[in-house]
Amino acid sequence: MSYLGPITAIIFIVIVARLLLKKYYPHAVLLIAGLLMLAASLWLPGHDPVVKTTDGPFLFDLFRYINTSFSETNAGVGLMIMAIGGFVAYIDKIGASEALVYLALKPLQLFKKRPYLLAALVIPIGQLLFVCIPSAAGLGLLLMASVFPILINLGVSRLSAVSVITSCTAMGMGPASAITASATDIIQKDTVLYFIKDQIPLAIPLSITMMVAYYFVNKHYDKKMDKEEKPIPKIEKSSLQAPLYYAIIPIMPLVLLILFSQLFDFFAVPVELNTTTVMFICLFVAIIFELIRKRNLREVLQSMSVFWNGMGNIFKSVVTLIIAADVFSQGLISLGFIDGLVDTSQHLGLGGSGIAIVMTVMIFMASVLMGSGNASFFAFGPLVPKIATELGMKSSTMILPMQFSASMGRTVSPVAGVLIAVAEVAGVSTFEIVKRSLIPLAAGLVVMIIYLFI
Repeated sequence: MSYLGPITAIIFIVIVARLLLKKYYPHAVLLIAGLLMLAASLWLPGHDPVVKTTDGPFLFDLFRYINTSFSETNAGVGLMIMAIGGFVAYIDKIGASEALVYLALKPLQLFKKRPYLLAALVIPIGQLLFVCIPSAAGLGLLLMASVFPILINLGVSRLSAVSVITSCTAMGMGPASAITASATDIIQKDTVLYFIKDQIPLAIPLSITMMVAYYFVNKHYDKKMDKEEKPIPKIEKSSLQAPLYYAIIPIMPLVLLILFSQLFDFFAVPVELNTTTVMFICLFVAIIFELIRKRNLREVLQSMSVFWNGMGNIFKSVVTLIIAADVFSQGLISLGFIDGLVDTSQHLGLGGSGIAIVMTVMIFMASVLMGSGNASFFAFGPLVPKIATELGMKSSTMILPMQFSASMGRTVSPVAGVLIAVAEVAGVSTFEIVKRSLIPLAAGLVVMIIYLFI
């Protein structure tokens, strides 16, 4: 194969990384770099452009791809993220988040002197929720509405709270996970069996490793921080905007998504709710609560503007960046960056375990660069059966660490949708979140390699 494309991709990666570190506007940097790579793939020999070409000028096809990316993102994950962002803004406005924090802090007072222990315990709990709600950005924003204010009221910093929340999505597993579905389809194995016999045994030592690492890393960084964060005022019952029963509103989406997930079978005809639908259901439940409490139709209906404004704020800051990151990742793929990595690994002369370790690390790095675990795994995954057959090893042995490393790499990517979304809500930098998460996720990657291959 021609290495001109992958080398060109590496040059673009270096330039983009340098610009992002210098705090250039990331939306523009990623979008322009992606477009340039997509355009370059048309003229470089041996590369098939991702952009579908028509009989018209290629420049039109190039910008038509942006339109396609906008359409697909807004119709799916974009709408979901905007709906969650609007819901978070609304429950904060009506005082429901504050009510939840007040109630939750009562039994959690025993962690007052050990807030970092509680923060670490969020990881396995959040991972269980991620099995039921397999959307990294969706779960991240839901936890920002419920868990985040509790953690910062107990004394951890915003960055510590956000870092453990994003780590809850570091292992994409479970029957409802898109990566799991793809992995089991590739190796022709039952999804539930793969989840129980392969994923869960690996997830346990990884969760323990990350819990311990996050405990010490966050504690260390918080001690070194300048006290620039405004102290969170203690919530008194007399200062609450809403009655205590409003605390049910922030956790209602989690309850509905779990009850109507594939883990339960309460109905003769299966009923499934996606995250976006649940957000709108819970919004109208919150509106009914407000109508009963205030009995002022005009005021309550006017309050819905907070929801729409919240959606708009998430769109302009989060969704647009996700689209720009998608164009960037497609540019890398179109230049043969992924194919180049695979081809290089096969020519290193390593054994089966060695190749599996190299591919695990490569897919981790690809996820960091592209900000998407799905994109990197879907690019590498289909190659596994052929490579495993040539190396004389089981496909499942190779694909399991690749699948986990894809999600883990996304968790330390500054352009990942989940990091962008929670960083916007918390008012912190995605690069600062990555700084907190890099050591725990790297430790998890090392433990996984040792557990499976050494």
